[in-house]
Amino acid sequence: MSSIRNIYCVGRNYVLHAKELNNEVPTSPFLFSKPTHALVEADGSHIELPADRGSVHFETELVIRIGRPYEKGITVDELVDGLAIGIDFTLRDVQNEMKKKSYPWLLAKGFPNSALVSKFIAFPGFEACKAKDFALVKNGVEAQLGNIKQMLFDLQTIVDFCALHFGLGEGDIIYTGTPEGVGPVNDGDHMSLHWDGQIVGECTVQLT
Repeated sequence: MSSIRNIYCVGRNYVLHAKELNNEVPTSPFLFSKPTHALVEADGSHIELPADRGSVHFETELVIRIGRPYEKGITVDELVDGLAIGIDFTLRDVQNEMKKKSYPWLLAKGFPNSALVSKFIAFPGFEACKAKDFALVKNGVEAQLGNIKQMLFDLQTIVDFCALHFGLGEGDIIYTGTPEGVGPVNDGDHMSLHWDGQIVGECTVQLT
């Protein structure tokens, strides 16, 4: 995890998720970032999340890792070397207040341990990814199920947009958006992250 540099996140990249939160569906990629202090590995241990700032929501996402410097015209298959499943933990009450005031989301998105990520596996290629689902199972019950075929903006569009507006290089990771089904976590919740039916990461939430 120490080799990870920038953490980019794509918001509202699944239509049904945008609608479930009563958000407008974007017409171009909508991105924000998290500090590296937010990053934590889903290695089976407890992770601490704040208990005193309102509701904490899970947002399960496919995460890609950039393996080389971006060059104009490069394809996703040439650029990406790893894939993981992650959770963009969000302070939902805080975010709603930020949105009302037209403030940035950093307070709601950038707190420690808010960027949970499984182990990375070799990127199988863009087309192969579309044949596999990712999921979150919470306390033994499937809470979210997604497939990148449902994305508004595909992986190529996302990496090109990131590179143009922010820069993109080796060690950067991108949370590519969450499908519908987001919801609150409670103290003691067990979360397991699945890729193609296999568990690739898990943790237990500890609200403190």
